[in-house]
Amino acid sequence: MTDTRLTRTYLAVPAHRTHMVQRAAGSAADAVFLDLEDAVPFCEKKQALLAAVDAIERLDWGSKTVTVRINAIGSPFIEDEINRLANLARLDAVLLPKAERVGDVSALGETLAANRGSRSKALELELLIETALGVVNVDGIAAAHSGVSALHFGVGDFSASIGARSDEIGLSPRDYRHMAAAAEGHVTTPLDLFAYPMMRVLIAARAFNLRMIDGPFGAFRDLQGTVGSAVKAAAMGYDGKQVIHPDQIEPTQSAFQPSASDIASARRVIEAMEVAEREGHAAITLDGRMIDLANVRMAERILRFAS
Repeated sequence: MTDTRLTRTYLAVPAHRTHMVQRAAGSAADAVFLDLEDAVPFCEKKQALLAAVDAIERLDWGSKTVTVRINAIGSPFIEDEINRLANLARLDAVLLPKAERVGDVSALGETLAANRGSRSKALELELLIETALGVVNVDGIAAAHSGVSALHFGVGDFSASIGARSDEIGLSPRDYRHMAAAAEGHVTTPLDLFAYPMMRVLIAARAFNLRMIDGPFGAFRDLQGTVGSAVKAAAMGYDGKQVIHPDQIEPTQSAFQPSASDIASARRVIEAMEVAEREGHAAITLDGRMIDLANVRMAERILRFAS
């Protein structure tokens, strides 16, 4: 990836909740998105947009990535949102929810680019893949426009989209289990509803050199669940995870932080291969295992998350 920004924690905050937005600006999150969609009642959509514009222009966001989640394609609010947001110099990206069709993403990317003009850095387009159709079309969506910089996986709406019997965001349905044969006592093993879509969307992101952000873990006061969900995403290769409460920031960032032993091992791999290359070798044995340039690439990614 050419983008070296860390977006381990992507804090979601309703744009019309002024005190929450101010707290988000001063938080330790790597990125923030001001939400104009699901977290804002229909009757407050216009006020939320005005509040988002004011906050982006007025508050000190430090080095954070600042994003606004606009309303979905077809919404009566999206045109006004694009017009008002496109020229905000401090705004880094627009996050499109329920991204499903290549044509919609391409058209939005062109509109944002045209409205942005050449006076500011390009306004990035991030896409929430959170429906069955979005997952089916994810390859085309990811490549739909040069302004697309990241994909997000929306666990809550995805569960609703496929009809999963769950009311907890980020958790598999309790009854989604594998049952052994009667001879084995009908023992059941929990299954992960999100294993396939998370990997499918991740592959599309990597194929087109995009950052990949996991959706939130809804039970924000459940520390163990928050950590476990973040550890899984980090292990898979995700670049970060949405969080919905400031209390989730530190444990989520820690989940994406490599351990001291992982960092030391990654450095040893890189140093060993540098020596090997100088000696004319493309692969060597290190600590009883064969390593080559693939190991170097994996080690470099580990070090990118070391802070």
